[in-house]
Amino acid sequence: MSNQRYLSGTALKLFTFTLLTGTFTMSISQSALSTAYPTLMAYFDLSATTVQWLTTGFMLVMCVMMPISPWLLNNIPFKRLYMGILSLFTIGTLLIVFANQFGWVLFGRALEAIAVGVLFPSFQTVLLTITAENQRGQIMGLAGLVMGSALACGPIISGIILNYFSWRGLFIAFILIILTVLATANFTISDIMPAKPYHLDGLSVLCTTGLIGLLYVISSANHPTINPIGLWGIGLVSCLALGYFVYRQLTQTTPLLNLHILGYLNYDIAVGLTAISYISLIVTTVIYPLYFQAQLKLTPLLSGLALVPAAVVLSLLNPLAGRLADKIGFKPTLLVGLTMISIGWLALIGFYQWLSLPLMILCACFIEGGNAFVMMPAVTLGANSLPDQVLADGTAVTTTIRQIAGALGVTLATLLLSVAGYQVVFISLLGLTLIGLGLATQLHPK
Repeated sequence: MSNQRYLSGTALKLFTFTLLTGTFTMSISQSALSTAYPTLMAYFDLSATTVQWLTTGFMLVMCVMMPISPWLLNNIPFKRLYMGILSLFTIGTLLIVFANQFGWVLFGRALEAIAVGVLFPSFQTVLLTITAENQRGQIMGLAGLVMGSALACGPIISGIILNYFSWRGLFIAFILIILTVLATANFTISDIMPAKPYHLDGLSVLCTTGLIGLLYVISSANHPTINPIGLWGIGLVSCLALGYFVYRQLTQTTPLLNLHILGYLNYDIAVGLTAISYISLIVTTVIYPLYFQAQLKLTPLLSGLALVPAAVVLSLLNPLAGRLADKIGFKPTLLVGLTMISIGWLALIGFYQWLSLPLMILCACFIEGGNAFVMMPAVTLGANSLPDQVLADGTAVTTTIRQIAGALGVTLATLLLSVAGYQVVFISLLGLTLIGLGLATQLHPK
């Protein structure tokens, strides 16, 4: 049942604006550091493999927190939860600003990631709950505009700030915006979600840390100084923990992550397409700035500005994608998006020997523009495939799998880059997108 009766039209608009502003800022923080990698590598005297943990580690902690979001949403009044999320993000960012060692930066990023990991599924659940099914395409198009544009704009904003300030200036900007949102939220955010208290399965939460161990093993596979026996041990324990996590979710009465919903028609494919599109987007925001600075010798500012056209295309197409999905259906919309993404990766591969800045920008426009027609339409399709009583579980499963896929994509892309080069990364992403095209053809009309 819709909860729109709890808010007036103006109050609902202010509520949504405040919610999306906080989400936009936190989403920017997820990808903003990719442009700053060379700066941070020089400042802390570290390799790219180590520094990329500021992004990969961030995404992994998000993955651990996302399954907990339904419990938090059902057990804590939403206003208190949202204010707590903003406050925790601010504390983590403050730690980074005053950090003089990389370990403290990493810890601050972990606190930021806890906040973002709780917020992402929660804000989507709230938006879907207060929106009628026939309008969900439009509202999730708006959500996609916020999340996708923020993810694409992260490297751009980072490049601009780094041109005039130190890397700490980037995090000071985050603090100023979040403090403003925090002050506004006290007046505009309401307890719009009904309370449904239930027990939290702590053992399942513990098992999710196996994700961190598994991706640590993957990212360290090419590191010459790490003991391979110890690495295999960590990998084995991590796989056992994840295996037990899956078993527990399928056998518990109130699982932390309701994996049974993957059996709903179209939902499983929608989740897979969301994950595939997200990998393309997040890898683009990480690999492109590295290529611009390492191969084309651009400054952080120019490498950030070079991503502006693609971000603009993504921003313009996101609302259109939502309306298009409502009008012509999800399957055609998704096929259009996946075809655009495939063209982008194929062009990068086919013209690899002649890659220039204009050509790379054009390819990025296809990849990120195609993403607009895949990610949020797939999220909306998945939500529409589920009964309302498991909507919170659905968004938690979707966002968790998407973040796991993104973290895995960044880790594998960085590893492939270090051992085989950019072209192999592009080929791998094309192959993954073609798998997505095959999945989209299997969608059933409702």
